Amino acid sequence: MSKPPAASLANMDVEQFELWKNMLEQRTGMALTEARKPYLELCIAQRLKALSLEQYMDYYHYLVSGNLAEKAMEWSVLVDRLTVQETSFFRHPSSFELVNRELEAFYRANSKGYWNAWSVGCSTGEEPYSIAMLAHQVAQRYGREKQFGVMGTDISLFTIAAAREGKYRVTRLNNVSPEHQAQFFNKLPDGQLQVNEALRERVCFARLNVLELKKTPINNMNLIYCQNMLIYFRRWRRHEIVRRLSERLAVGGVLVLGLGELTEWRLPGLKRIEMADTLAFRRVAENN
Repeated sequence: MSKPPAASLANMDVEQFELWKNMLEQRTGMALTEARKPYLELCIAQRLKALSLEQYMDYYHYLVSGNLAEKAMEWSVLVDRLTVQETSFFRHPSSFELVNRELEAFYRANSKGYWNAWSVGCSTGEEPYSIAMLAHQVAQRYGREKQFGVMGTDISLFTIAAAREGKYRVTRLNNVSPEHQAQFFNKLPDGQLQVNEALRERVCFARLNVLELKKTPINNMNLIYCQNMLIYFRRWRRHEIVRRLSERLAVGGVLVLGLGELTEWRLPGLKRIEMADTLAFRRVAENN
């Protein structure tokens, strides 16, 4: 039996790192810096051990050989480890205050309209469920609690599976008010809390690589919420992703981004929403 790879692996050389960097960016859009090289080595070492492989390039050839669809699960495992899954309910209060304001305006102005939201890079589901809690609360005041839907998408199959279950440790709900916990969560025998069925049926999840936005059949969204995902991409690709997302907004719809994720950028048809401690744009016209 060979030794665990992590014990015998040398540092990845420059040529190997360039190969890995180029492949990951080509397939996922993620741009790895030199500072992330040790973390890449650690993630690959873990997968080498799991697959009984020995060297970085053994794993590289394993991923690139054969049908890409056949390696989708392993790709998802690697991407899941490379992306930092740091998220929480109502993570950025100012942005959710903006969402709440938009919900109020929508239901006041539309007596029969259906409100649609999309959480891009949703990780384990905290973000889309936070949006759904706000939507339910506002819609209920207008007697429209079933006239909204939230979609969450992520590149990782594993985080999507966890999001669908909607199970969380109590410590993960620190930002959820006691009232919301009582209304939207059920306590499980193991001590975890699970989003109740009534709210989960308003939220759907799907795997999506943002490099494939051009062919994504999602349109006429009232809200697209995309925070802490663009940081993984180069500046030019961030602009491309945001342009594609803006095309999926309904006229009047809002795109919410993370502060500092996009600078010195303008797009015809989008207008910056002036609200402190937020970065958001409204689609005011059809994009040309």
